[in-house]
Amino acid sequence: MEKHHKINYIEFPVKNIPETKAFFAQVFEWQFVDYGDDYCAVSNAALDAGFFQSDQIMTTSNGSALIVIYSEQLEQTHQKILEANGQITKPIFSFPGGRRFHFSDLNGNEYAVWSDK
Repeated sequence: MEKHHKINYIEFPVKNIPETKAFFAQVFEWQFVDYGDDYCAVSNAALDAGFFQSDQIMTTSNGSALIVIYSEQLEQTHQKILEANGQITKPIFSFPGGRRFHFSDLNGNEYAVWSDK
């Protein structure tokens, strides 16, 4: 795939990098590379990303883009988020093309998970 003018990296503000890494490793099996105490790179998430130390919170209500993660097993992912102490902010609902729900991680950042299954 051509990379020119394509989104290839995204960075997320997080209050606690170690806890955030544990949450996303447990729920989504993401992996990380630390670059000091205030930054880590995310891999195994389809799009490369990073977590940076910040007190800011990303939610759609404060104008942030919504990061949407795909799951082949929506209910199982929903349960894993709850088990990892994430909060469901919008329960599973249908939309043209599939179903999804929204959640916040341990930092209060908002994400969505969707499935076409």
